[in-house]
Amino acid sequence: MSSELSRLNKRKETRAELNLLNSNSEHVLIIHYSCESFYDIKDGRTPRVTSIAVRNLKIAQTESFSIHKIAERNGVDIEQIPNQYDDLEKDMLSDFFKYICYRQTFHFVHWNMRDGNYGFSAIEHRHQVLGGEPYCIQDDKKHDLARALISLFGRKYVGHNGVGRFLAIIRLNKITDKDALTGEEEARAFDNGEYIKLHQSTLRKVDCMSNILERTIDGSLVTNATWKDQYGLHPKIIVEYIREHWAWSAIVMVAIIVGLVGRFSGE
Repeated sequence: MSSELSRLNKRKETRAELNLLNSNSEHVLIIHYSCESFYDIKDGRTPRVTSIAVRNLKIAQTESFSIHKIAERNGVDIEQIPNQYDDLEKDMLSDFFKYICYRQTFHFVHWNMRDGNYGFSAIEHRHQVLGGEPYCIQDDKKHDLARALISLFGRKYVGHNGVGRFLAIIRLNKITDKDALTGEEEARAFDNGEYIKLHQSTLRKVDCMSNILERTIDGSLVTNATWKDQYGLHPKIIVEYIREHWAWSAIVMVAIIVGLVGRFSGE
């Protein structure tokens, strides 16, 4: 039962975290990025970044940083991008870090951006490799939406369905996923030099993340999680559930009142 109580505490912490983000939505940025597939790299180097999208939770304004936009700004034809990729990527990442440097008080919501393969540290390392000086976001400003959903709904809240939980939860909730690519499709797009396609996928995914976050906060997100998956069966958990849901609290109060009336009527 201790694991269920631990899950309850984690769930309460996650709910408090989401409520904090919601109350401070003008200072919340949703971030996603696309990169070269790290599974196909044989020489040990880190994956090249192709595009980054950052969306403000409150006003839905999205800023984007991408290889093809930097190439256009520098007068480089899209066919020549592979020959100048390092320089273009460095300029793109410099723009990105300059952007977040002026938003030190902001919170960043992401999806599994947790390690050196795919994450904030991977972007920072890539910029250092190219000779840049990245700005490091503090860990307490990073919020993993993927882990939050597991904390709230359990690991069975949605299946991978061959495309991963992210696209699976999007499709379960009938959120528009036009232009959103699977990991395999993104790897193929990078190999084919389809940088605009990758950029469009990144923009769509950050939009979908915003939708998922808003539905999670307001309680309208559809999942496959059962009541037991979410809450467990410990008596304390049942009490907490009643406290969280006013309808159940009302039913309990009515039952108590009816019981008291019946008791005094019988005396």
